[in-house]
Amino acid sequence: MAGLNKDTPTPQDITVHSASRVLEVAFSDGAHFRIPFELMRVYSPSAEVQGHGPGQETLQTGKRDVTLVALEPVGNYAVQPTFSDGHDSGIYAWDYLYFLGSQQEQLWNDYHQRLQAAGVDRDAPMPEKGGHACGSH
Repeated sequence: MAGLNKDTPTPQDITVHSASRVLEVAFSDGAHFRIPFELMRVYSPSAEVQGHGPGQETLQTGKRDVTLVALEPVGNYAVQPTFSDGHDSGIYAWDYLYFLGSQQEQLWNDYHQRLQAAGVDRDAPMPEKGGHACGSH
């Protein structure tokens, strides 16, 4: 994960819109994004989602209705959301939030292509993983 450099825009304002399920972020460079919770969840930077190297990603499904139950600051460089499905291990640095916001269209396209390639529905429940605890339910 790249650290912050002086050129990384920083959020001036972050608003959680629970009803419309988007995170609204206004950045210091004037950019303004509405990032759907589903997109944030599907592209969580956590090892649980990203795996430990290329090709290790776990395709996330059934996240259309996921909501944010908490959003905690991490130092002055990131936020750590807790999602309604119990996922809370993703640390979203400012540059990653910016990436999600600015590349939304491409990320959605990639996600749909990955779903098609895997032959799974976007709304399919996630398979239960044995022996890999990730929060209590």
